[in-house]
Amino acid sequence: MTRPSPATPGGTLVLDSEGLAKAVLRDRTVTGWLALARADDLRVITSAATLVEVVHPRINRPALEWTLSRLAIEPVTEPVARHAATLLAAAGLHGHKYAIDAMLSATALAAPGPTTVLTSDPEDLTALCGSRITVIKV
Repeated sequence: MTRPSPATPGGTLVLDSEGLAKAVLRDRTVTGWLALARADDLRVITSAATLVEVVHPRINRPALEWTLSRLAIEPVTEPVARHAATLLAAAGLHGHKYAIDAMLSATALAAPGPTTVLTSDPEDLTALCGSRITVIKV
């Protein structure tokens, strides 16, 4: 697999709920990104808030736990929550519809860069983070 041109080696790879769910399902594209992350010694993370979105009755729990064991789950601390609220306000967004995306965005922005996010919501993350992160649709 070749690396898509917008991403930069080094830094952090962030998985949103779709990125994490596809990692659990061993999706070829996401698996390729994870292999590149390992090869480039990238830190792979997600937000603790993302777990709320990804866990559902039909998910393969052993596969989820194995996948989670291979990445860092970043806590939603008060500073992260406050930054998320600031991001929402700056983007003119609010409410529960964007809350988890905002927490993931704040987590991504706090990570050592350059930062690449694998997401199913590129428009939302771009609205929240602008050009400060690379957003890849999965």
